[in-house]
Amino acid sequence: MNEPNYARPPKVAFTVFGLDIRFYAIMILIGVLLAIVVVSFLFKRRNIPVGWVIDLLLCVLPLGIIGARTFSVLTERGSSIADWFNFQGGGLSITGGIIGGALGVVLFCLIHKINFLRVADCLVPGLILAQAIGRWGNFFNQEVYGGKVTDPALQWFPFAVYIDDVGEWHYAFFFYEMLANLLIFALLFTLMWKCNKRPSGLSMAGYFFGYGLVRSIMEPLRDPQFQLGHTVMISEVFAILMCVGGFLLAAVLIGWNKYKHGSFFGSKNSEPLAVLPVYYTKEQRKAMEEERKKTAARILRAAGESALPEEEAPAPPPEEKKPLAERFRLWREELPGRIKEFFRPYSPAEGGEEAGEGGKAAAEKAEEESAAAPAAEETEQESAAGEEADKDGGEA
Repeated sequence: MNEPNYARPPKVAFTVFGLDIRFYAIMILIGVLLAIVVVSFLFKRRNIPVGWVIDLLLCVLPLGIIGARTFSVLTERGSSIADWFNFQGGGLSITGGIIGGALGVVLFCLIHKINFLRVADCLVPGLILAQAIGRWGNFFNQEVYGGKVTDPALQWFPFAVYIDDVGEWHYAFFFYEMLANLLIFALLFTLMWKCNKRPSGLSMAGYFFGYGLVRSIMEPLRDPQFQLGHTVMISEVFAILMCVGGFLLAAVLIGWNKYKHGSFFGSKNSEPLAVLPVYYTKEQRKAMEEERKKTAARILRAAGESALPEEEAPAPPPEEKKPLAERFRLWREELPGRIKEFFRPYSPAEGGEEAGEGGKAAAEKAEEESAAAPAAEETEQESAAGEEADKDGGEA
C-alpha cells in the first residue's frame, strides 16, 4: 500500500477561548460567503433589491442549519436527539438543510411579498456553489468517502484519499461530488444570467434534477457508515425524489407557461420576462404620484374640463370602505368567475392581458360600426332619392 502523497492538515484549525474551530466549519463559512456574493449579483441582475440578501440570509441560514442537523440526527446510525448539539464531529445533512432552507425562503417571500420561484431561482446557484466548497470540510474531517482502494496504482490524491483512522485508501467521493456541483453551478448561473424569460422556477428545477441525479448515483457507493438511514437508505430515497421532482417541476412550469401565455418560454403578447420590476423608495413613489397628478391635471385642463391650476388639482375622493361582511359576500360571489378566468387557456385572438383590452375595445368598435352601417345605408338611400327628385323637378 502506498503512503499518502499529500499533506494531511489537522481537523482543528485554531482554538478560541477553549473552543476548537475546525476546518470543517471554516469551509462551510467560506461557502456561505461565496453564495452571498453570487446571490447578490443575481438579485441585481433580476431587479431585486440587493439589500434583501441579508434578510434572505437571516431567514435561510438558521432554518437550514436546524434542518441539516435534525435530519442527520434522526437518520444517522447510532445517533439520538440528545446528540443534537454535538457539532464537533460534523453531522450536517444537506438534504435536511435543503428542507430547512426552503422554509426560510418561504418566510422571506411572505415578509417581502415576493414570488417564491423568482427568489429560489437566484438562490440555488449560490446554494450549489456553497455545497461544492463545503465538501472540502469532509476532506478535513476525513469523512464521506467511498469504498476501499486496493490497487496501488490508484492510491493517489485526489482520486483517492488516505484515512488515518483505518490506515487505508478510499475513493474520494467528496472530491467527485465537488466537481459535479461546480459543473451544476456553472450551468445554473449561466442560465440565470443569460435567460430572463418566463417561466420562473427553471433554475430551481435544474438544481433538484442535477443534484438529485449526482447524489442518487454516489449515495449507494459510499462507505456504509455515511449512508443515512437505519433500515432504509433515506438519503438515496430523497436523492431520487429530488431528481424526479426536478424533472416534473420543469415540465409543469414550461407546460403551464404554454397554456397561459401561448409560448413555452416568454410570452407572445404580454410581459415576457421573469424578472421583477424595479423597486422604488417611498420618496421616489411619492414624487412619481405627484407627477402623475400633475400630468392628469394638464390633460383635464387641455380638454377644457378643469380650470384649476396644477397645484389645486382635485384629489380623487377616497373610496368608501365597505363592511367586512359585505366585502366577504362580494368576494364569495366573484370567486367562481375568478377561478374560471384563472384556468382559462391562452387565446391568440385575445392576445394576452395587455392585448386583451385592445381586443375588447376593437370588438366593441366593430359592433358599433356594424350597428351604424344600416343607418348610414338608409341615409345614403334617402340622399340619393332626394337628388333624383330635385333633378326631376328641375327638368319639369
